Amino acid sequence: MARIEKKVLDNRCPRCQAPIEFNPKLGLFKCDYCDGKFTAEELKDMTTEENKVTETSVEYVNYNCPDCGAVIITDENTAATFCVYCGNTSIIKSRLSGEFAPSKIIPFKKTKEDAIAAFQGLKKGRHLIPKEFINEKNIEKIMGVYIPFWLFDVTSTGDLQIDATRVNSWTSGDTHYTKTDYFKVEREGSMKFSKVPVDGSVRFEDDIMNTIEPFDYSSLVPYNHAYLSGFLAERYDVSKEDAYKSTEDRTVKSTKEEMLSSALGYASKVVTNCDISLHNDNCEYVMLPVYMVNVKYKDKFYIFAMNGESGEFVGNIPLDKKKSVIMSILLFIIIFVFILVISYVVFKFGGSN
Repeated sequence: MARIEKKVLDNRCPRCQAPIEFNPKLGLFKCDYCDGKFTAEELKDMTTEENKVTETSVEYVNYNCPDCGAVIITDENTAATFCVYCGNTSIIKSRLSGEFAPSKIIPFKKTKEDAIAAFQGLKKGRHLIPKEFINEKNIEKIMGVYIPFWLFDVTSTGDLQIDATRVNSWTSGDTHYTKTDYFKVEREGSMKFSKVPVDGSVRFEDDIMNTIEPFDYSSLVPYNHAYLSGFLAERYDVSKEDAYKSTEDRTVKSTKEEMLSSALGYASKVVTNCDISLHNDNCEYVMLPVYMVNVKYKDKFYIFAMNGESGEFVGNIPLDKKKSVIMSILLFIIIFVFILVISYVVFKFGGSN
């Protein structure tokens, strides 16, 4: 395994050599000591020759969770003290060479403070949220994580054979007529799909990612290990081959639906033959930014996730059953008292008449 000195893994300010981290709000690397601001390219170009390294020579810290199997990666200066998926604190630290590195990455644009504000905002209008769900302990666990993704460029080519009908109806006198014409319809064509995303993580639920999408893929930049400073990254556990199988299903379905929709003016359409072939034009392994925290409540996990680029978020919210019972009882008492008052008023004043 390739090893390098610690000074290479430290992201150092080119001006004063103090530690420097990526600032999502600025979209730049900012030095808190000399107030220097740099892009990733500038940071790389201004680094002295003795400190320059290639991505494959960088050594990362690898955290493995023995409970849920998650493998989390970060730089040497970012500590992971718990598993972001199950909260297990008995994670195992080891070394990992830079061979896992993706080709591109979307850097964080939202800060941890933005994620905390969104998390705390979950309680607005939700009076049955348990107090312990949004306490300081859980807020501290909110962490920026780069989620692995495969992006495929695919070309589909094929033809579709369709049995179609066209129906005309009219009335002459007292007689109603219906005429049905039958057609053999064929469609041929090709489509190009750009950057079809497939989640490279088994543990990160697809429904959650679909909710916080989309990501702006024009924001993808060449991967630089410096972007991991202060953040975690999950190592992919879905192979490129398995991910492509998912892409095949989606692109074939989309191609078929597009060709079928181009057959216009028919009352009914039935596909009798579908022959679609795919060509994988390109594949990129990228990382997308997500803030997340898994909160355990009553032996069940509830996940909060926020798009680290756009700020879109989703949260599974537990209900405090004790609060629910108390509020139900209070509501019953209020309604009961209201009915008694109305009955008393009606009886008293209605009876006097």
